[in-house]
Amino acid sequence: MDRKKTTTTAIILIAILAVTAGAVFFITRSAKNKNAAPGGFGGFGGRGPQTATAVRTTVAKNQTITDFVYTNGEIETQKSIEVFPSIGGKVVEMLVSLGSSVKQGDIIAYIDPSEPGSYYAKSPVTAPIDGSIITSPVKIGQKVSANSVITKIGDINNLQITAKVPERYVADIAIGQKAEITLQAYGEEKFIASVVRISPVVDPATRTKEIILNFDKKYDKVNAGMFARVKLFTVDFGGYPVIPQDAFVENSDEYYLYVVKDDSTVTKRKVTRGKNIDGYNQVTDGLAAGEVVVLEGMLSLYEGAKVRDISGNVEFVEAPPADKGDEKGPKPEGKK
Repeated sequence: MDRKKTTTTAIILIAILAVTAGAVFFITRSAKNKNAAPGGFGGFGGRGPQTATAVRTTVAKNQTITDFVYTNGEIETQKSIEVFPSIGGKVVEMLVSLGSSVKQGDIIAYIDPSEPGSYYAKSPVTAPIDGSIITSPVKIGQKVSANSVITKIGDINNLQITAKVPERYVADIAIGQKAEITLQAYGEEKFIASVVRISPVVDPATRTKEIILNFDKKYDKVNAGMFARVKLFTVDFGGYPVIPQDAFVENSDEYYLYVVKDDSTVTKRKVTRGKNIDGYNQVTDGLAAGEVVVLEGMLSLYEGAKVRDISGNVEFVEAPPADKGDEKGPKPEGKK
């Protein structure tokens, strides 16, 4: 019995000694690390070096952005004329086809005005101007009157775009405005044109106003009859710095930018947005031209965060080395 009691007592003493040793080790280790600077993301809250966050930036520039309107149009000849016969009857001969070139006075068709049992005589239809046949002519055997259009002749060397602008935009259109024209046949290739004429009235049926645009130069690949997509530039907005809209951080209907400072840290700055056109925003208050703004990588940023600009707009500045005196800890009282 005494032997069993002695064994139990020994086990208890060993356990007490193990716990005591562990506590002493922990306290000693904590004391050694008391003056160590905590690390963590970017060194925030400690005296360790800050880790720089890689970002892309953009430079704010004072520039003009121009509003625009999209509409559709048709390529037409600047000068064209409809051809009528001088007398009614049946078309017995057609000497031209779509695209044919003609000279003034050329015979383009013959009309038989005679009635059954009467004398047969062909009446010629002639071209009133030089040009090309731009609409499909009537068919042989077709009955026509003096008011029937036989065909249409136009000058295909001088083309224009006829387009219609919705009524809500008519206050913004003016003679001389530029437009980019794209055609289905040529993908994203752009052809430049200018507004030369604006209808004085709005069409009550379509609530649109017709405009005419002339190409700024001759484009051989553009043909009459093509469908055109018109991007008409209307109102200019200038006088403020402009940056991509992706740079803004929105919070409770307020907008902020992370502006990069000379020491490669950022400051979160409240700004006022102006006109937004095609992915670019004016900044009417809070930003100056020439300042560098974070465009990508702002999700992990905070006030004073260190950044490394991989766009090359700002040269990276290393953090200053820590004060060696601080690393030794506070000096004992009474000593200087």
